Amino acid sequence: MEQAQAAIDRQDWAGAQNVLRGAVAGTPQNADYHNLYAYSMRKGAKPSMDLVFRHYNEALRLDPRHRGAHEYIGEAYLMSGNLAKAKEHLAQLDNLCTFGCAEYTELKREVAAYEQQHAKK
Repeated sequence: MEQAQAAIDRQDWAGAQNVLRGAVAGTPQNADYHNLYAYSMRKGAKPSMDLVFRHYNEALRLDPRHRGAHEYIGEAYLMSGNLAKAKEHLAQLDNLCTFGCAEYTELKREVAAYEQQHAKK
């Protein structure tokens, strides 16, 4: 996992994907691996959003309370132009983070920016 995190920190998305692809194959029941694999694909060049959503959804199937997966899938929905689904995950985070959390704050900021950007059109 250190290798994957180091690659992510360097924004070496292909390197992170290679490490995490093996991690997911070796430990398919690990929600963190699915979440980070999807994240590294989403951040990389020309992401396959079907594959991104498949891994975020698997992370959430394995751990429905995974705050990082809720944040990141919400961001992925914004990338795909689906504000309603992003807001569903924002609501999930609001329920999970009774006293607030970084994941909720970040997704809320992204949703607000998306709404502002698209209100101008």
